[in-house]
Amino acid sequence: MYTELNSILNTTPDSFTQGEFVLLSDRQSDASFLIHHFLSLYLRARCKVCFVGLVQSFNHYSAISQRLGVSLTQAKEKGQLVFLEGQKESLSVLIPQENDTGSQAMDFLRDPSVGLKSLYDVLLSLGVSAGAVLDFSHYCRAIVCSQLQGNVVMLVRCDGEGEEDEGDDEGSERLMKGLTHQCSLTLHVQGLPTGYCRDIHGQVEVCWRRRRGDGQYTQKKLFQYKVHDKGASFFAPGTSSAVL
Repeated sequence: MYTELNSILNTTPDSFTQGEFVLLSDRQSDASFLIHHFLSLYLRARCKVCFVGLVQSFNHYSAISQRLGVSLTQAKEKGQLVFLEGQKESLSVLIPQENDTGSQAMDFLRDPSVGLKSLYDVLLSLGVSAGAVLDFSHYCRAIVCSQLQGNVVMLVRCDGEGEEDEGDDEGSERLMKGLTHQCSLTLHVQGLPTGYCRDIHGQVEVCWRRRRGDGQYTQKKLFQYKVHDKGASFFAPGTSSAVL
């Protein structure tokens, strides 16, 4: 959990917005460090967390969380965390097993104190259409966010420079636009426009979307960041000690 990011988002383990759909995205960069922040935040907040991982193993997330002061193993043993390896669990749909972890996860999610943590950055590469992912995210938002007042966090990786091929309506750009429309908070990570810098790893644009009356209020702020072994630092553009 990154204290400076908590300050930017005005959250703490004891005080955070419920019923929120958070979208993490990156372009020519890596936003996965934000996954670890939200995972540790919700576990410290004593939420029940269902984590769907499609890329890395449980041991990978466990090792990083340990450096952030959170034990995923203990959270699993206490029944606070359910970790689903997405590709492995998808096989159970085709080959039913006696120990149906999918059913266990659904029972787990019926608890109204649940915070749902999802990672879906490779579904498109597995052949799942953008429309199917958007349908699933809409279902998560309706059930988890609206009914259970839990939170959904999703990571999407955008390809290329942001130019979408004409007629390509099933790509990451369509998915990104659809999820952006659904979410209430986005954190978009990208590299520096000036190129590589040893002391500044990139920039993150934070965008809040809130409904006010009949319309929607949007607020955006841009920060630069540097990832450390046990955390990350965030600062306004041009205020890093490396450029002062």
